[in-house]
Amino acid sequence: MKFESLMLQSLFGACLLICVLVVGAMLTSPAASVAASHAPAATATVSAS
Repeated sequence: MKFESLMLQSLFGACLLICVLVVGAMLTSPAASVAASHAPAATATVSAS
């Protein structure tokens, strides 16, 4: 039982760390420049249809 609980706790810790890193990267990323770089492609596809 001790081995299973240790594995489960370490898996939970790893998943929590990954989630925190992903949310931190999303919050600190320059979202305006990403949206601006995709805007010409979006307008080109809209005007083409």
